[in-house]
Amino acid sequence: MSRFHLIAPSGYCINQSAAALGVQRLETQGHQVDNQQVIARREQRFAGSDAERLRDLDGLVNVEGSDVIVLPVRGGYGASRLLEQVDWSGLAARQRENPLLICGHSDFTALQCGLLAQSNVITFSGPMLAANFGAPELNDFTMEHFWRALRHERFTIEWAGDGPRCQAEGTLWGGNLAMLVSLVGTPWLPNISGGILVVEDINEHPFRVERMLLQLLHAGVLARQKALILGSFSHAGENDYDAGYNLSRMVDYLRSRLTIPVITGLAFGHEQQTVTLPLGARAVLHHAEQTQLTISGHPVLSA
Repeated sequence: MSRFHLIAPSGYCINQSAAALGVQRLETQGHQVDNQQVIARREQRFAGSDAERLRDLDGLVNVEGSDVIVLPVRGGYGASRLLEQVDWSGLAARQRENPLLICGHSDFTALQCGLLAQSNVITFSGPMLAANFGAPELNDFTMEHFWRALRHERFTIEWAGDGPRCQAEGTLWGGNLAMLVSLVGTPWLPNISGGILVVEDINEHPFRVERMLLQLLHAGVLARQKALILGSFSHAGENDYDAGYNLSRMVDYLRSRLTIPVITGLAFGHEQQTVTLPLGARAVLHHAEQTQLTISGHPVLSA
């Protein structure tokens, strides 16, 4: 069994019962769940003061033991406030000596990008405590892909993707699209060339998704990549004003502007069904009748 260490670097967990259910499930499965006091912590809309939430992150340097899975309680907003003060060098030293397996998504993308940009630290974009482990029903697909990523030094994800036939190899990176765009022009956006960029988001209308992707295009980020994979864009339905402009039409337009392949259909993001991706690892993308993404070079549990 594994040991989980909770952190709460972003928003207050308004669904306390979901977080409690997540802890209960993990403990019932035989896992140890540390630092549970952060679940109830609150200051305004945040999971504690900036100083408290920063201590969650900087304190990871001193977490004892091996095979520790670091799990945020939830996303929301708040990580951006901490970027200038995070002990990036201390976390990098810890990861070189005894890697923590750090997993999360949504607002947590800002910190994951910072770790990759500042110190080349690989983290996992995947489930979090309240929304996933504390869901009304555990999603078998999500749990299987979570443990697959954390236990296997090399693993493959397959899905029925859409896009041009392609073969690409490079650094896998990305996460929540809004957070990536918020980091453009800062030291915390990874400067990756020849990468495979994977993005997702929630509650963003198709035109907003397009606008953010165009910002990455205009900033030169997309031109440096070998491929772009689009994950889930939850609650992104069009309205009457759109007159047929939807995510599919947005993707068509995006492909007309890019020279790199755009592959869609990956279950990755804010849905209950999501894969877990090690950001900063090596990936090989192959798309023909099916899509395959083979990933390696990330830290894993030793047991």
